Amino acid sequence: MKPCVYVETSVVSYLTARPARDIVIAARQYSTREWWTAAAERFELVISDLVLQEAAGGDPAAARARLDAATSFERLDATAAAQELTEHLVGTGTFPERAAADAAHIGVAAANGIDYLVTWNFAHIANALAKRRIEIACRHAGFECPVICSPDELMAGADDER
Repeated sequence: MKPCVYVETSVVSYLTARPARDIVIAARQYSTREWWTAAAERFELVISDLVLQEAAGGDPAAARARLDAATSFERLDATAAAQELTEHLVGTGTFPERAAADAAHIGVAAANGIDYLVTWNFAHIANALAKRRIEIACRHAGFECPVICSPDELMAGADDER
């Protein structure tokens, strides 16, 4: 059985965005495209309705590209447990109120027992301090936190597993 990966909106955005001039962002875009082509073979990829809602925002042409990329994946439900975990993550200060949508990604993934959450959101999700707080808050709420990582991290060592 393939490990299950929740694909957060930032990954879809990097995949479909116009090439960036900023070298760091351009490298992430390249890594995302490389990961995207190999990921479906190695992982079961899932999203939530929140990913589709976020992807639908902004420039209509860019939104269409994001939605086209994301709609083929299985969608997870934002169950009552996911909503409760999201409220817990915000209520405990693990996420600031303005980042409640980021907390919801964690809530949906954790409540559905997902193995990994892949993201480029280093502000609220994928930085060392945030990951530790998120893991502790999920555990205190009775959930196992998915492994939070970037596409690069998820593919590192992939050849060693075969």
